[in-house]
Amino acid sequence: MFAGKIIGRVVATQKYESLEGRKLLLVQPMGWDKKPKGEPLVAVDVVGSGAGEFVFYVAAREAAVACGGTSLADTPPIDATIVGIIDGVNLL
Repeated sequence: MFAGKIIGRVVATQKYESLEGRKLLLVQPMGWDKKPKGEPLVAVDVVGSGAGEFVFYVAAREAAVACGGTSLADTPPIDATIVGIIDGVNLL
């Protein structure tokens, strides 16, 4: 799991069939201390997050599984999925 901040929205006129009706958001990866880390990426939103929110996302195979699908044929080809909204972080 990785932390990130929503910095924008991606609009696509055509999408892979199983992504219809899903939001594509631009995420700036961040450390848990909320400092930017790396280049922004596009992620599918499955939790209803919005602009400026601090979120956590999964990448690679876990991202495709988080979007659903019961078989390889209906699992979308994605690299990142937002799976939670972070309300607060306590670093020890």
